Amino acid sequence: MLLIPAIDLKDGQCVRLRQGRMEDDTVFSDDPVEMAGRWVDAGARRLHLVDLNGAFAGEPVNGDVVSAITKIHPDLPVQVGGGIRDEATIEAYLDAGVNYVILGTQAVKEPEFVSRACRNFPGQIIVGLDAKDGMVAIDGWATVTDHLVMDLARQFEQDGVSAIVYTDIGRDGMLNGPNVDATKALAVTINIPIIASGGITNIDDIRELCEAAPVGISGAITGRAIYEGTLDFAKAQRLADAMSTQ
Repeated sequence: MLLIPAIDLKDGQCVRLRQGRMEDDTVFSDDPVEMAGRWVDAGARRLHLVDLNGAFAGEPVNGDVVSAITKIHPDLPVQVGGGIRDEATIEAYLDAGVNYVILGTQAVKEPEFVSRACRNFPGQIIVGLDAKDGMVAIDGWATVTDHLVMDLARQFEQDGVSAIVYTDIGRDGMLNGPNVDATKALAVTINIPIIASGGITNIDDIRELCEAAPVGISGAITGRAIYEGTLDFAKAQRLADAMSTQ
């Protein structure tokens, strides 16, 4: 299982939010490019970048920072989400060296956008499904829809997305453990990889996710835990690698 450091971008800084609230942020660095290098040095084999301003604006805001990171680390796979609402934005990110784009709110509001993007950019589209009590939340988690996560995941699998990033928004940024049961339930429902997100706190959480990985959990995004030091990223990735060979 791959551990993926999250670099959440707000006003050009690296921050973490609690439960998606823009007003409840913690700034961890004013140099996201340097922070990316820190995780690469610690053994990261992929980065998860989120344009938080873009997610609320509906268009990229921190694109220059994303481009700076991909330029310095051209061989490092990078996935980006936040404010991706049209194919021109997808193409611009891919041209800038991004490997995967993550569609969220727009995927739920306009499902045809996902199938169209998968046709035009095969293998490079990921859908992010953020859930509260099993229901999909959109618009920066401000709106909880009447769509079941599992139903949309099946639909997007048929469209051809390469993976699903699944976030339990009740856990995100709270350091109270991931919702492993819900993540496993989603993974066994579909045949494309699930990337777990939200709530990872310590090495025990990584161990629990690794034990569940065979059902289809290919990765785990970690943010606040590695910034606040409750999880040693390098140690956690070594554990994940060791468990994958057992």
